[in-house]
Amino acid sequence: MRLVPRWPISDEAAREMYLGGRGNETARWYARLWGRLFGIGLLPRRWVTLEVRGRRSGRTRSFPLGMVDVDGRWYVVSMLGECAWVSNVRAASGKAILRRRRRRRVRLVEVPAERRAPILKRYIDKVPGGRPHVAVSRGSSVAHFADVAADHPVFEVIDA
Repeated sequence: MRLVPRWPISDEAAREMYLGGRGNETARWYARLWGRLFGIGLLPRRWVTLEVRGRRSGRTRSFPLGMVDVDGRWYVVSMLGECAWVSNVRAASGKAILRRRRRRRVRLVEVPAERRAPILKRYIDKVPGGRPHVAVSRGSSVAHFADVAADHPVFEVIDA
């Protein structure tokens, strides 16, 4: 039996850090920390920093994300639904950079809602920080994830 380490933040505290879909000061502190760790590659390959051009400012914006693999393909999932990085990726026509030790140019292609359920299920299994923000319990069937799939944008990662 494999022991799964306990996530250090309660689900309630994690949700409170993102009230209104934006991170509070604590969430921004964690994002900076995780972004640095993910960017230098200290954690497994699923943890990356997304760099994308800001839709209003034009400046590069960075977001730490956990990727998931399904059937040999990699995906990024928005735990908060419609949020800044999702809008920026759409405005940039999917052009982005994933950073983990080195910078890798990618194109992020949005997955239609009807294909997201198995990806969301895998996401809940692999990305502990995203679990509190998806309204389906870990271990639920794929059908339950289909009910919330439209609320969580998913993008396939394709090398540019």
